[in-house]
Amino acid sequence: MNVRRGLKHLDRQKAVVLATLGCMLLSLYRAPYPNEQWLQHIPTIGMLGGLWWSSSQARLSSIAFTSAIAFVLMHILGARWIYSFVPYDDWSQSLFGGSLSERMAWQRNHYDRLVHFASGLLGVPVAFDVLSKKLRDPIRETRPSLSNGWLWFLSASIVLAVGAAYEVLEWQIAMFFSPAQAEAYNGQQGDMWDAQKDLLLAGLGSLSAIGIHRIWLELKRE
Repeated sequence: MNVRRGLKHLDRQKAVVLATLGCMLLSLYRAPYPNEQWLQHIPTIGMLGGLWWSSSQARLSSIAFTSAIAFVLMHILGARWIYSFVPYDDWSQSLFGGSLSERMAWQRNHYDRLVHFASGLLGVPVAFDVLSKKLRDPIRETRPSLSNGWLWFLSASIVLAVGAAYEVLEWQIAMFFSPAQAEAYNGQQGDMWDAQKDLLLAGLGSLSAIGIHRIWLELKRE
C-alpha cells in the first residue's frame, strides 16, 4: 500500500528517470559483450544522475527533458552492443527484407554516427533551456537577457565543446587501456578520422536542432 502511495506521489520526471534506469538494467541481461558494459554505462549513470538532480533543483522544460531521455535511451541501446555491433541490419532484414548496409553501400556500422548527430539534435534543446533560465533577466523574469539567436549559438557551442571533451576522453582511454578495450569503447572501426566526423555530425545535429527548435517556439507562441 505504501509503495502505491509512493508511486502515486512520485514526480513525473523522476518516474521517467527511474524507468530509464530500469531500461539500462534490462539491457544488461545476456548482453553480448558483458565485460565492456561497466565502462559503457558510466556515462549512462552520470546522465541519469544529472536528470534526477535537475528534476528537483533545475527542472527542465518538457521538450528539453524529453530530448535528454531520448538521447540516454539511444546510448543504452548502443552500449548493449558496444556501438560497433548494433544489429540494425538484422532488424532491417526482418522488417523490410533487406540489409540497410547493403542498400546504402556502408562499410562500417554507423549507429555511433547516428548518436553523435543526435547529441547535437537533442543536446541543443537541453542547453537552450538551461541557459534561458540561468541568463533570465532579473527585472523581466519572463524574458532571458540574451536574444534567442545568442542562446542558440551558445547552446550549439556547449554541445560541440562537450563533444570535443568526450573525444579527448576517448583518446585518453586509447592511451591507458589495452587496444581491445579502447576499440570496444571508442568504436573507431579503423577510421583514423572518426573523431572529426563525429564532431561534424554533432555540429550538423546542432544546426538542425536550432531550426526545429525555432519553429517549435514559434508554434508554441501561437
